[in-house]
Amino acid sequence: MDKIMELLSKTGIPFAYDHFAEGESPDPPFICFLLPASDNFSADGQVYFKVTEVHIELYTDKKDLELEERVEAVLDEYGIFYEKNEVWIASEKLYEVMFSFEMEV
Repeated sequence: MDKIMELLSKTGIPFAYDHFAEGESPDPPFICFLLPASDNFSADGQVYFKVTEVHIELYTDKKDLELEERVEAVLDEYGIFYEKNEVWIASEKLYEVMFSFEMEV
């Protein structure tokens, strides 16, 4: 978790795990990140190598390629291979750009 916090701090974008507390959400842009699953490697019936799935969700009120590139640059700096997808959340009037990857824990 420390490595993810360090990585996100380098983006300069406010962030929180899963969500911001009610009434404390900053104006966009902001990031929420999640650790929704694991993909551990086993050997001899035991967890040999622990790997967790990471989702970094960038929320903006307008398409912002510069911010996306800032997040990508930090992920690249850490040598992280990531997948990226985007969705418009009509009810919130926000774009969500999600970067997903796995990392050792």
